Amino acid sequence: MSSTRAEVTRTRLQQASLAVGIVFLIVGVLGFIPGITTQYSSMEAAGHESGALLLGIFQVSVLHNIVHLIFGVAGIAMARAWDTARYFLIGGGVIYLILWVYGLLVGHESTANFVPLNTADNWLHFFLGVVMIALGVLLSRHPNRARA
Repeated sequence: MSSTRAEVTRTRLQQASLAVGIVFLIVGVLGFIPGITTQYSSMEAAGHESGALLLGIFQVSVLHNIVHLIFGVAGIAMARAWDTARYFLIGGGVIYLILWVYGLLVGHESTANFVPLNTADNWLHFFLGVVMIALGVLLSRHPNRARA
């Protein structure tokens, strides 16, 4: 079985970007599947009124799911090159930390909670931000190391 050039030369940083992108894409799709998303019929386009919960835990809306899909496509596309993979992981991590702070500051019932975000979302965003930045920084120390 032969490997493509991209599989042979992809660095660990690029693999991480690809993996994170795939996870975001899967989460975005799962947010639109009744059963995996509980209270699916109460999903709103946006806003804190959306009662839909991904895995029964994370508050989602159509907008929230679309953001996950966009992040997924970005991570996959940006995994093609070392520098863009690094930008995705570090930049995306910063965005998620900003979203975490935003979620902590904005009341859950506030109209400013347009994504929407609940406590579980907030702490997941913190975790994602820290992990993405760590991956981007730690895996970019050796840009020429391809997968063995």
